[in-house]
Amino acid sequence: MLIWDTLEGRMRFVLAFDDGFSLASAYGFLQAAWLFRVVGAIWCALLVLALLIIATKAGAEECPTNADPIATDRPDITNSSLVVPYGSLQAENGVDWTVRHGSNALNGTNTRLRLGVAHCTEFLIDVPAYFWSLNGFQRSGFTDLVASFKRQLPIPLGFYLSATGGLGFPSGNSSISGHGYEPYIQFPWSREIADNWGVQGMLTLSWFPSDSPRNPTFETTVAVTRNFGPAADMFVEFVGDYDHQRPRQILNIGGAWRFTKTQQLDFHAGFGLNSSSVDHFFGIGYSIRFDGLFGVTVASAP
Repeated sequence: MLIWDTLEGRMRFVLAFDDGFSLASAYGFLQAAWLFRVVGAIWCALLVLALLIIATKAGAEECPTNADPIATDRPDITNSSLVVPYGSLQAENGVDWTVRHGSNALNGTNTRLRLGVAHCTEFLIDVPAYFWSLNGFQRSGFTDLVASFKRQLPIPLGFYLSATGGLGFPSGNSSISGHGYEPYIQFPWSREIADNWGVQGMLTLSWFPSDSPRNPTFETTVAVTRNFGPAADMFVEFVGDYDHQRPRQILNIGGAWRFTKTQQLDFHAGFGLNSSSVDHFFGIGYSIRFDGLFGVTVASAP
């Protein structure tokens, strides 16, 4: 909490993230779970980086403005380490086809609404998506509504990092989304490693109080990205989910094309790496950003 008080001079929600990871790390040590030890170590490393910022007074915030091209949380699982500009509303949508042990399902529209409510801060809502079982054992129904806040953090050494905290509300089909309220914390990051090449990843810790085999669940992602000019990119991504059951791991490949500064088309496809994961999947999406909703311009954003 002291970190953001020093940097921003006002209260932020980082204390919840700090306490969450501290509790998760303590749980891991008590249960001899190596995974939570790793999470705790990474969180401590992030705190050290933030302390370096205070000590050196370096690393000014470089948050997006409406002069920047659209940056989305799709089509990869790894969310963007950048927030949407202040006063901008971004709608990200997609449809996916998934095959799990021979059972086919479609889901959409996978809409995420992201609103820049302050400089370097956004409010986002995951609108309930509908799963339509085409055959087999997969269930049909809506997912839960999820509301979150996301804050882009000042980090040195060429990294971009954001912190997100959210809560899933029990509004969907319980056989798809589970029972009860489901909080989570998340840290997407990215860094350029060479001309047109980058690496990114994400750490997510989710709680499912009514589903003990999944409570808690830790997800880690890592992806290598390649830009093809200013308007197109592709990625290769590994995703792993770890709880008290067998891990679920997938390989995800896709790309995006920004045909205007504020619009994007994307696709992704992939397959599971073990028997507890999906067989394979394919999805397409469209995203659009609306700027100047609060009557602000690039120069007047606070």
